[in-house]
Amino acid sequence: MTTHRGGCHCGRVQFTVEGPDELDVVECNCSICRMTGYLHYIVPKARFRLLAGREELTSYRFNTGTAEHLFCRVCGIKSFYVPRSHPDGISVNARCLDSATVKSVRIAQQFDGANWERHAAELPPLSD
Repeated sequence: MTTHRGGCHCGRVQFTVEGPDELDVVECNCSICRMTGYLHYIVPKARFRLLAGREELTSYRFNTGTAEHLFCRVCGIKSFYVPRSHPDGISVNARCLDSATVKSVRIAQQFDGANWERHAAELPPLSD
């Protein structure tokens, strides 16, 4: 496992996440992911650590309200959030990770989030 650093555009929100140096991610076509270009790297909460910027985060919930989308209130970037599919995990935007430790990013799954209810069972479970 590699410890990757990441954060928002302005640098106020900073975190680390543990994972391989070659990341398999999920690309979702729901409205919010499509509009923001979000690439999901979903991990158990124990593998994520917020280093700075908790006070800069603002929350947005829609539809069922299960997912908690967290944005930097200064620059507007959503570098991580609590996903509806895995409320006991964290989804990190692979595009917000420091490229120094990421050897490659591979889209391992195209997820039809626009039709979430029909396809939710296709998402893999959280790995340890």
